[in-house]
Amino acid sequence: MIDLFKYNWMVREDWFSQCSKLSENELVQERQGGHGSILRTFFHIIDVECSWIQAIHGDVVSEPNYEHYKSLELIRQLSRESQEIVNKHLLKWSPTEEFKTVTVPWSAHTYYYGEVIKHVIVHEIHHMGQLSIWAKDVGLDAVNVNYIGRGIMDGHKGCSKYVL
Repeated sequence: MIDLFKYNWMVREDWFSQCSKLSENELVQERQGGHGSILRTFFHIIDVECSWIQAIHGDVVSEPNYEHYKSLELIRQLSRESQEIVNKHLLKWSPTEEFKTVTVPWSAHTYYYGEVIKHVIVHEIHHMGQLSIWAKDVGLDAVNVNYIGRGIMDGHKGCSKYVL
């Protein structure tokens, strides 16, 4: 499961690099689907990841305000900061926690730890698909989303910066 977080973070970083070719106007332009714009969708992905992980571990959930992150570089920095928070918790993860029950402040439901972790992983993958469609709309190539060839499981090809 941890390797899938590494994968998401690598693909996210690739998207940041690809989207750095776009103007600020293109990044904030309202689009159909996602969370309205490329920048807001990145913000949403990061916010969801960090808030769910903080909540299931009993941390105070940080609630960043999108108005403070209205550039790609600020979103990229928020991503790096949230990865440090998430990383801290994932290092403690064990398969024995898969069916541990957890609650979050924004829901009356009880969830399984493993279900939340998996939700966070696939949530990002879903939105990366939206970015692929939007990239075509603005003339960018989509990012390579292959898991194979990234060296995630063997620690090669730059994966060490995604230490978990």
